[in-house]
Amino acid sequence: MEEPMEEVMARNDDSGGNWNDSRTEQESFSTVMINMAKEDYEVHYWPKLEAAIHQLLTYSPGEYVPISYEQMYSCVYKCVCKQFSERLYTDLNKQIENHLRLVSQELQNADGTAYIPKFTAAMTQYTQALGGIIPIFNYMNRFYVENKLHSDLKVELLRVFTNIVIESHFEKLNTMLREAQAKPFEVSPAVMATIIKGLYSFKPEIAQKNPILFARFIPNISPPMAECDLPQYMAETQEIQQQLLEEGFQRGDQSRKRRNDTEDMQQEGDQAVNQNVGNLPS
Repeated sequence: MEEPMEEVMARNDDSGGNWNDSRTEQESFSTVMINMAKEDYEVHYWPKLEAAIHQLLTYSPGEYVPISYEQMYSCVYKCVCKQFSERLYTDLNKQIENHLRLVSQELQNADGTAYIPKFTAAMTQYTQALGGIIPIFNYMNRFYVENKLHSDLKVELLRVFTNIVIESHFEKLNTMLREAQAKPFEVSPAVMATIIKGLYSFKPEIAQKNPILFARFIPNISPPMAECDLPQYMAETQEIQQQLLEEGFQRGDQSRKRRNDTEDMQQEGDQAVNQNVGNLPS
């Protein structure tokens, strides 16, 4: 990672190093910083960052991304120091927006059975990508996004995904989640939890559009139940029970279960008595 020129000078003075060597280092650093122009940014710095961002956005979750974070951070540092912060932020957003538009289009073309898994994969992949992108652009975040835009890079990039992907697909996704909710195990609980928690992390207020489902996976989002709400909750419970019955789930003969339990206990008791009688001395 590059250091500000003042820190390089102070470090060399304190260590008692050779002044000529330190001056050469300072002049080399200054030359790189002073001579960096628009062409340098477009030819040397942004292409490296663009390639790294593309890798992070397209690699599958869990895969190793072969990039040098130190080198990428150094590129960002130099761009920010030479007043390219705004251009860097604009280019970063533009690249991510273009990528997410392609993702959104792929989701539009997905059929019913593949839609939920594809949406889950896209959301997980983007979340993983942010885990690499945000540290690389941390210097830009501190000195441009926070100071000038009064925001945070993570917040802004989450908003990009929300606007392009979630807002465009939530109605369809919500409909499919409601249908899956009425058919137990059509979507595995793990996948359902990933979707709900992911959506909530991107946009918490989206839980209001399906509060019952979100309340199953997100604690403390439902308001405290009042006495006047009991009829509504009872009606919802009866509706779910009716849906389960229509799908073939039966309540079962509970009285028969109790009789079987009683018969089992009697058999176990008879066996114990017989065993004890057999052990008595003759």
